[in-house]
Amino acid sequence: MLSFTLKSELAAMPERLKILVTGAAGNIGTYFVKESADRYDLRLFVHTLDEDAKALSLFGELMHGDLADLETARKACVGRDVVLHLAGVPDAFAKWDALLPANIIATHHLFAAAVEAKCKKIVFASSIHAISGYPAGVQVKTTDPVNPGDLYGVTKCFGEALGRYLSTQKGIAFLALRIGAFQPSDAPSEGGSMANADGFVSRRDLQQLIELCLDDQKLQFAIFQALSDNTFNRMDISDARELLGYAPKDDFFESHPELRETGLSKEVRAHNLSDKAG
Repeated sequence: MLSFTLKSELAAMPERLKILVTGAAGNIGTYFVKESADRYDLRLFVHTLDEDAKALSLFGELMHGDLADLETARKACVGRDVVLHLAGVPDAFAKWDALLPANIIATHHLFAAAVEAKCKKIVFASSIHAISGYPAGVQVKTTDPVNPGDLYGVTKCFGEALGRYLSTQKGIAFLALRIGAFQPSDAPSEGGSMANADGFVSRRDLQQLIELCLDDQKLQFAIFQALSDNTFNRMDISDARELLGYAPKDDFFESHPELRETGLSKEVRAHNLSDKAG
């Protein structure tokens, strides 16, 4: 079964997309906003209006509130072409009571509001945790069933399923990104971060992939796996290469001097040789 569907007919997108970014003050959101403000018309939604959030007003229209409130979600979506949903509790150890408002109720309300406001597309920050229940030696493809290893992953599976329903039944385009360990390309390999060797995605690679999803005009639904061009990749990224033209630039091993010296990236086979360009 394919993990994507194409649009039955292409609909022209505005030259400068009007995008709602939820979670704009988070790690991914802050980087995206600063890199993309010149490219898109941004409305930046944050949960709490603290000093860091206020600083984002330099890059777009700032809104704040709780997306678990349906009226708030509706106001946030009005007049937007695309919703980039980055908000949520990102804790793999979180309990259900902590996850329910932000990851389930707010996601449902936001997606419903996007359909009601006639937004053209939702781009959803899913997570590698949606498939983390697979054994460590398995490289997961987008066609494999979801297999969350924790309740946080369960909430991301919910977002993917809700998006598929809305894409099929309500007509809004929906693209999900299963994001790995989001870090600077030169992040130090200390404190056990070797655990991220097969799940690393650099800031610039994820930025590229988000922008490709926002700009795409041919896909009605798709799930993409957001990792860099790592020697070892927990998730297969070939769909993103083939359907979006994704060309990641970073590799966990090559980004860390002490690991680069081992030569592992040249001597050890990747999970899937077709992952490497060419």
